[in-house]
Amino acid sequence: MTKTKSRGFFLKRLFSLNPFSITIGSTVIVLVLYFISVPILELIDLKLYDLRFVSRGHLSPSPAVVLAVIDEKSLDTEGRWPWPRSKMAGLVEKLSQAGAKVIGFDIGFLEPEKDSLASDPALARAIKESAATVVLGYFFHMSKEGLNYQISQEEIDRQLGQIAPSRYPQVIYEDQSAAPPLISAYAPEGNLEIFTRATRNSGFFNIIPDRDGVVRWMPLIIKCGNGLFPPMFFLCAWHYLDLPPLRVRIAIDGVQGIEMGKRFIKTDEKGKMLINYLGTPRTFPHFSISDILRGQVPEGAFKDKIVLVGSTAMGIYDQRNTPFSPVYPGLEIQATVIDNILKSRFLTRDNWAMACDLIAIILLGFIMGFALPRLDAVKGALFTLAVFAAYVLFARWVFVSLRTWINMAYPLLVIILSYLALTAYHYFTEERERKKIRATFGHYVSNTVIEEMLKSPERLRLGGEEKVLTVLFSDLAGFTTYSERLRPNEMVNILSDYFKDMTEQVFAHNGTLKEYVADEMMAIFGAPLERSDHAVLACGAALGMRDRLRRLREEWPKIGRPALRARTGVNSGPMLVGNLGSPYRFAYGVLGDHVNLGSRLEGLNKTYSTEILIGENTAELVGDSFMLREVDMVRVKGRVQPVHVYELVAKAGDVLPEKQLDAFSSYKKGLEAYRDQRWTEALAHFEKALSLWPEDGPSKVMAERCRIYLETPPEGEWDGVFQQLTK
Repeated sequence: MTKTKSRGFFLKRLFSLNPFSITIGSTVIVLVLYFISVPILELIDLKLYDLRFVSRGHLSPSPAVVLAVIDEKSLDTEGRWPWPRSKMAGLVEKLSQAGAKVIGFDIGFLEPEKDSLASDPALARAIKESAATVVLGYFFHMSKEGLNYQISQEEIDRQLGQIAPSRYPQVIYEDQSAAPPLISAYAPEGNLEIFTRATRNSGFFNIIPDRDGVVRWMPLIIKCGNGLFPPMFFLCAWHYLDLPPLRVRIAIDGVQGIEMGKRFIKTDEKGKMLINYLGTPRTFPHFSISDILRGQVPEGAFKDKIVLVGSTAMGIYDQRNTPFSPVYPGLEIQATVIDNILKSRFLTRDNWAMACDLIAIILLGFIMGFALPRLDAVKGALFTLAVFAAYVLFARWVFVSLRTWINMAYPLLVIILSYLALTAYHYFTEERERKKIRATFGHYVSNTVIEEMLKSPERLRLGGEEKVLTVLFSDLAGFTTYSERLRPNEMVNILSDYFKDMTEQVFAHNGTLKEYVADEMMAIFGAPLERSDHAVLACGAALGMRDRLRRLREEWPKIGRPALRARTGVNSGPMLVGNLGSPYRFAYGVLGDHVNLGSRLEGLNKTYSTEILIGENTAELVGDSFMLREVDMVRVKGRVQPVHVYELVAKAGDVLPEKQLDAFSSYKKGLEAYRDQRWTEALAHFEKALSLWPEDGPSKVMAERCRIYLETPPEGEWDGVFQQLTK
């Protein structure tokens, strides 16, 4: 039964609009987008990947790789490109004499030298006789459509035959039925046969950028015909390391990588390797070919080095776009990958990285869903920025420390989407709450109080909380008698005007109007707007109401309206406050013993012929802010514990008639004698008070009690408490 209820609760939460369902929805949307690979998001992730290089900064290159470049200086000195191949022969000889271990050409020798029949044989001889291993470069035509001329199948087969000696010698299939999604080329454009006979080492120098034009991967395998061929730079690294034959490993789902001795170079399923760029252009040492030919380079500059030969001169070099620079020589990209191999600093996009992507999307979605509903707008925005920054830093750490590329676009998207969705939900929910609060309290509190309430609408949810507050009850004395003589519309108009003036006093003192019942009104102070001076505010409102009603007693008889009097009771203490209604009807109010006592104090005015009576808690809270007079100690109906009752006379500092003050002094002495059962002395004090202030109601009441007790003293142990028998 419990499991069924739990399942039902979960489903109800899932399929209703709430932060939980919004979080689930946002996360699922991002997961779906991740698996379908949305182009724009994939592009964003590529750009975020590039930024990780920039934030990481430069790395030191391997000292084993240097560049012999055709630069502007070489062109100025040696003439326009292309040069006679005799110069390239001289370059090979110079590099070989300088101790170079491997020479790699990022240049193709595809056509015969036209101006000198001796140049091609000279270069072929230099290559063959070189002490350094020379690796030639060629390229593949990737598709038939990209050609502006026809190549016969016979020519393709001939070209394949020329480069066949350099193909991967060993290809290991874990499953013979494997059909990996390799990069396939239409036809090779190889070097002249005279050069391929001079060296069996040649590799392609094709560079394949991503769809945004940035080079991030380098193909280690291109399939053409029935062979799998390596790139030029790969053979340079292999010869430099003097390793056993290269072996390609292919699984059912694609290429796993290439074994180079004890090194295993991971690739993607197509046989591509991520390039770990070291920095901006000129990261590797550049030597001008004109300086090399003239012997103007430092001794040992090429000793036991891999020397890549290519162009960096504007207009003739292979310009590429990379994460570090949009203008990057292709020659340096080749050098970078050699460095990655020699120093084993490979970047990877492993299977665990995909698992990390999925975990990040789910985890970040739930973090946002858990935290945001508990935070206000500012804290929510700051939290979102913090989570956003934390994941960016985490992805950067994984990139720099683990050399792994994890996705940033989709995890960051789930953060943004969750924030926007939850913020929108919070906004519309809050707006609905605001409208509800305005509709509920618009006529009961001032605009200032409403604005404060709107800052914390959660306080008004169903249920209450116990707080120390002050309540005010007030009703019109003898209004029932008046109303019998009035027509209904006259009575309504009088009450409307009366309540309007009285409510203004409540609002002026930041009170909350609870209700009107016939000719009675109730107000709360200290809630929903929290005020520590709630008792002072309530007493101020009570005096304001009394003073306003006194003016009405002067004005209304002139227009035929009755001169009304009101009785007010004020009491403070712990009480339950909040939405005490139901899910179907909002009912803000207060409950508790001290609320009931406030109502009893209002009725007690009738006994003592007073206008405003307050409880002992209120008297203690207001301190010296008001002029008070203790009237009696009373046990109100329905309450066992007696309470000291005070009359609220005026604000502290208000000027009262001297006789009234003397009357209050006599009353105080009379009350002390009364509690000591000195009836004659007490009566004398009360009568003196009446002689000074004949309209003093409490003095009349207490004098009459003294006369009664003189004739019939109280029985047993009398505690000086008056028992109120009516409400």
